[in-house]
Amino acid sequence: MRILRTIAEVRGTVREARTAGQSVGLVPTMGAFHEGHLSLMRAARAQTGLVVVSLFVNPTQFAANEDLSTYPRDEARDAGLAEAEGVDILFAPEPFEIYPDGFATSIHVSGITDVLDGASRGAHHFDGVATVVTKLFGIVRPDVAYFGQKDAQQVLVVRRVVRDLDLDVRIEACPIVREPDGLAMSSRNVYLDADARAQATALNRALDAAAAVRRAGERDADGILSAAQAVLAEESLVPEYLELRDAETLHPVTRIERDALLLVAARVGAARLIDNHILKGDA
Repeated sequence: MRILRTIAEVRGTVREARTAGQSVGLVPTMGAFHEGHLSLMRAARAQTGLVVVSLFVNPTQFAANEDLSTYPRDEARDAGLAEAEGVDILFAPEPFEIYPDGFATSIHVSGITDVLDGASRGAHHFDGVATVVTKLFGIVRPDVAYFGQKDAQQVLVVRRVVRDLDLDVRIEACPIVREPDGLAMSSRNVYLDADARAQATALNRALDAAAAVRRAGERDADGILSAAQAVLAEESLVPEYLELRDAETLHPVTRIERDALLLVAARVGAARLIDNHILKGDA
């Protein structure tokens, strides 16, 4: 595996791979790898010839009061994990390589960024995500890019960018990877102390309770959300949001007729955590 720092190096390597007839897979990350990241790398390794993983803590998607300065970073550890998964290129640029002096362009996706994490974290968040992902697509020019379903809203934002800008890349959303007790794996889980770690399991348990109600035949949002809210209340968790949204448009859902996303975000101890389940319309 090669660790590359510059756009020119990455483009040169990708050009050589394409000349040799290889397809290219990209896994965009901010590092602090866990099994969720590794599952994306495995999918890329299985499906594409050259696997590129970007490791870049993107400053433009953090607000001033968020955890940019404390976000977990350990490049040596991450590099070892990526190499063990057969990654070919770890692209680990400095911020000035991605955002040089005078950088003045931002990509804004209307509508689906105004709700959920967009409402909680502010418009800058998904503007930063859309801009950096578009830059990575321009640098790597992947055939396929791999994202985790845990960040369901982010996946929809990226899909919209690809569609609206006619970018020639397929977006692959891979399943959420969970701890044995159901907690969705996240780089921010390291912020949890023992008590908060136990409390955090309520997020997935709440979603499971709602999914069980749906499987039993409930279609009304109020009944589904009430089942989830009851579990959160047992752990004294007040969510930033707990909502049922259309799985493609993120429009509010009052009654499930087709696939919907049940999404939750909550502050648990020192961490802000998100999770979601897909509730089938034909359940």
